[in-house]
Amino acid sequence: MAAARKLQLCAVSPTGKHTASIVFLHGSGDTGQGLRAWVRDVVPDLAFPHIKILYPTAPERPYTPMRGALSNVWFDRLKISRDSPEHLDSIDSMAANLGSIIQDEVNAGIPKHRIILGGFSMGGAMALHLACRFHPDVAGVFALSSFLNKDSVAFQAVEERCRLRLSVPELLQCHGTSDDLVLHQWGQDTSALLQEAGMKCTFHSFPGLYHQLCRPEMELLRQWILSRLPNTSS
Repeated sequence: MAAARKLQLCAVSPTGKHTASIVFLHGSGDTGQGLRAWVRDVVPDLAFPHIKILYPTAPERPYTPMRGALSNVWFDRLKISRDSPEHLDSIDSMAANLGSIIQDEVNAGIPKHRIILGGFSMGGAMALHLACRFHPDVAGVFALSSFLNKDSVAFQAVEERCRLRLSVPELLQCHGTSDDLVLHQWGQDTSALLQEAGMKCTFHSFPGLYHQLCRPEMELLRQWILSRLPNTSS
């Protein structure tokens, strides 16, 4: 495997002592800065006294659903569908890159159990692979408007860890009922299969929401983050 490439990052620093971190992954074609700006437009105050939020940018790569055009995507796939096989080479290669960001946080004194992984759309799928397969000792994982392919190796990884009585992180999923790009049913099916494998999952539907973020969803995410990463220095 090629050496991990350093990813571009933008970050929202904590206002007080840094004791926890979030890695928040954007959707296909976006950037970390773009996601940060979008989040700020939806909920201006998604910042914490003790949590740093990291917004990495996926490197450009040829993306098959766009006929091989270059796009900022975490991995490749044949099409946006639950029936499509996973492109594991690109997923696993990117997992190594993102793993270096997680390791940087650990090196800075933030233990894995004080780190949350999450993302929107493709970023949520990437976060699920990271949390289920590579970093199951994180504090939690969230996936917004996201899905996993129906034969995803992430399901098998969770099932195997649970069979061995090893811990898996808790999942928060949010999805709009009117999403016409990543269907609401795909999100529900992903949650159901992860629960069946043994993962603790909470799935929230947002009536009438398309493939986008909304304030109630972000407020719910904020409360969930604080439940997983309480401020221990206050």
